[in-house]
Amino acid sequence: MSARLLRRVLKEKEEEKRLGSSDSNADLDEESDSPPSAAPSKNPFDLLDEQEDEEEVDGGEPVNAIEHRQPGVRSPTTIYPSSNRKSKKKKKKNKEEARSTTRSKSEKSFDTILEDLSIGVKPPTDQIKLRNIKAVSSDIQAKEVALRTSSILAVDPKFLKAENELRKIFGSKVVNSFENQHIGSSSRQIGGRRAAHNPRKTLLISPSSYWPRWDGSMSMELLETKDGLHYFRYVHSQSYRHAQEAFEAAKLANDLNAIGSILAHYPYHVESLLTFAEVFKYSGENQSSADAIAKCLFALECAWHPLFSPSHGNCQLKYTHDTNKPLFTALFSHMKNMDRRGCHRSALEVCKFLLSLDPDDPMGALFCIDYFSLRAQEYHWLEEFSEIYGSDNSLWLFPNFSYSLPIARFYLEGDAESSTEGVLQAEKATALDLMKQALMLHPSVLQKLVVKAPLKDSAWTQILRNVYFGCAKAGNPSLEHLINIYVERSYIMWRFPELQNLLKDAALMVGESLKEHSREAQDWSCVRKEAFSSEKNEYSHLMVSDFSDTIPSLPPEELRQFMVGPQMAHDIQDGDREAIPERARAPREVMGRNAALVFLESLLPWVDYGDDRQQDHDQDMN
Repeated sequence: MSARLLRRVLKEKEEEKRLGSSDSNADLDEESDSPPSAAPSKNPFDLLDEQEDEEEVDGGEPVNAIEHRQPGVRSPTTIYPSSNRKSKKKKKKNKEEARSTTRSKSEKSFDTILEDLSIGVKPPTDQIKLRNIKAVSSDIQAKEVALRTSSILAVDPKFLKAENELRKIFGSKVVNSFENQHIGSSSRQIGGRRAAHNPRKTLLISPSSYWPRWDGSMSMELLETKDGLHYFRYVHSQSYRHAQEAFEAAKLANDLNAIGSILAHYPYHVESLLTFAEVFKYSGENQSSADAIAKCLFALECAWHPLFSPSHGNCQLKYTHDTNKPLFTALFSHMKNMDRRGCHRSALEVCKFLLSLDPDDPMGALFCIDYFSLRAQEYHWLEEFSEIYGSDNSLWLFPNFSYSLPIARFYLEGDAESSTEGVLQAEKATALDLMKQALMLHPSVLQKLVVKAPLKDSAWTQILRNVYFGCAKAGNPSLEHLINIYVERSYIMWRFPELQNLLKDAALMVGESLKEHSREAQDWSCVRKEAFSSEKNEYSHLMVSDFSDTIPSLPPEELRQFMVGPQMAHDIQDGDREAIPERARAPREVMGRNAALVFLESLLPWVDYGDDRQQDHDQDMN
């Protein structure tokens, strides 16, 4: 707009030049040289002030200075706006403020009318802000809980291997001599020839030098990172998927020889290794079963992602993915194998690792972690774990924690390592109070412990005559199942005389108090029903036998049916090979052979154990 006004002014000046005389032209030249105060009575540039509002509406900036070159004048003359421009701006601002105040008053009045008529209400901004603050605080609390849980479940790598704990218990010389003897027997079996490669170092197990090289048949991928947790999944290669298809067909036909042929070609097929581990376990060959589990863990660890590490406790491996399930099965079996060898601290670290992989705990690691911590004498860790894990401080409601926490407190009370620990112990409940609480919450555990341990003192007969203990029932299938798991797993702890005295004193005090206060027994019954309210067994997927130290053995007839299957054995005896499914047929070199020898050849592929089929045939002929 300023340019248009400038052109209008120039046009008017040109008309004045044409109509005016030479005197007027001279006056005009003098007027242009004079300052703005000596301007003529009718200044054409006053139009700029009159059109000021129009300029600002059109979006142009206010004209601070206008340069105009007059004809015959070399230097440009700067013409400034008049002094009353500031006052006009102030007037305009006052008008806008007045308009805004009137608009706000009208809006307020409209809101008040709506409020009076109850037609509309102003948005609850305070409530929205409070809701947002609560959401943010809940997210922060969830992250803090995840971090605390990750820290309490972080694994110490130096305690993962059983060999390190065995050296601590028996000494390095004994362990080294045993390892050298084992290596010597292995070298004699393979004819004095050793493998020409150094196996890859792993955290979970120590691989043997005669194992085959890792074939890279599987890997691990990172799915996502959420709340500081990394979620992973195993991925199989094309060759591994072919082996898996053959394994499914062999399992459907119940043919262990076919599974052995799979291991001959794919020595690190984890499902086949787990199958042979079960067969060796039920046949009484515990060391062969442990070797198969170790080889399975070696294959699974070689496929780990670079970000996957058990030492941080922030790696998640969901059990819902089928490719992740073998790791859970192998870790659980490896944990039990180390417990049988007396390596309780290593078993505790593996149990922590197993529990950190999936919070849903598909293998039931939560119901044996207290036992391993007590056997490893990690009493402080057990108390800290019960306070942190789950963030709701309700672990003491489970039977295993309700009876294990008094044991931990009992040993901590008798341990006077430092004065600061004594102060901390004084602030907490005593072991006797915790044991009384456990007996009142789960009284049916006592009678099962007396039978399973067994506790042969005559005082227990008198205690079980009390109605509260003698006729106690869980009253819930889930609770009954968890009690059976606890008794089967931890009954050996109650063979220590000092713990029997603690349990006896607490049981006598509970029996006397409940005679006088029957109301207290009803209160504990309500707590028990509130904690386990489901009418279904929520833990039916956990087998009680999986938490037992005893290994059931199968008779040779049943074991043979398990290895070959009744229908498959009948087909082989009749010579009807066409009845066997084509995909489940084993290769000619392993059909009818001993499954144990086939498995050993998969471990030692360069060794030839001979064909045992002719020997069996000769024995049958004789």
